[in-house]
Amino acid sequence: MKPIIAITMGDPAGIGPEIIVKALGLEETYNKCRPIVIGDAKVMQWTVNQMKSSLKVNAIHHVEEAAFSQGIIDVYDLGCIDMETFQQGVVQPQCGHAAFLFVTKAIDMAMNHEVDATVTAPLNKEALHKGGHLFDGHTEIYAHFTHTKKYAMLLADEFLRVIHVSTHVPLRVACDRVKKDRIIEVTELINDACHQFGIAQPHIGIAGLNPHASDGGLFGWEEEKEIAPAVEALKERGFDVDGPVPPDTLFAKARCGKYDGVVAMYHDQGHIPFKVVGFQWDQKTGQMKASKGVNITLGLPIIRVSVDHGTAFDVAGKGIASAEGILLAIDYATKMAINRKNNPS
Repeated sequence: MKPIIAITMGDPAGIGPEIIVKALGLEETYNKCRPIVIGDAKVMQWTVNQMKSSLKVNAIHHVEEAAFSQGIIDVYDLGCIDMETFQQGVVQPQCGHAAFLFVTKAIDMAMNHEVDATVTAPLNKEALHKGGHLFDGHTEIYAHFTHTKKYAMLLADEFLRVIHVSTHVPLRVACDRVKKDRIIEVTELINDACHQFGIAQPHIGIAGLNPHASDGGLFGWEEEKEIAPAVEALKERGFDVDGPVPPDTLFAKARCGKYDGVVAMYHDQGHIPFKVVGFQWDQKTGQMKASKGVNITLGLPIIRVSVDHGTAFDVAGKGIASAEGILLAIDYATKMAINRKNNPS
């Protein structure tokens, strides 16, 4: 059977509902999985009408009620949006609260094995906080409600996969977090993720922290004291790793196919090259015309894949939001779900 993928609607005021309608209007989506939207059926119907789509909304309250048929959007309806006060493209507490409920319901369904994987459309952190939920974002919600202590963010598109030693901390703190044990930990996570993507023998590149990977100690000591010892320890355990590789060449090599995965030392070191490749700006319209890439939380007991873009309140309702990111997220979630079923260990 095709895996059941729970897709959270994200912030109802953002582009989440729109990109979901676009993704679920395609035959290719149903050829690979059985999608079910966790959200508000009224908002989804409003979006379908706004987009002049012929898709039908099937509001359900149990997975068994889903049609899983192209032309029908199955919505696990939490009914938490007041349409009389709802405003598209505006930060609203009710939307932040709703987005939180969608995520926690999806987590609960995955933990109870009602669905095989979860895909998250974007939420808005300001709305989330105004809705009474003081989390930094999806990752922290998932970690909290799955009781996960060790986890990491993986950015992925078709060719480039990047994991981070640290993410949302000041740069000065990030340098202090470049430690042998953490580097080994995240390398194990990306190696395992590559297996879930169907890559039998992943080749992983591990970045240096300093310019030119410190150039033999001229520009820093982290490579010699922390990164190189981690690389050697991984090699001794049979991992196929290179490093520390100078950051200014590592990502170009990975993009060209030399590496199946990359370990970045801090947030911007990994995010900037990834988004330069995946985000496309339209000079004529002054808007982003494509945002291709996904965010996968590794280390969880369940599968979570997200689009790697925000709610884009400025374009919500205009019908121009790209569905490339959520289509890629569905693809990754499907592959991971199938792999877990075939290799439960």
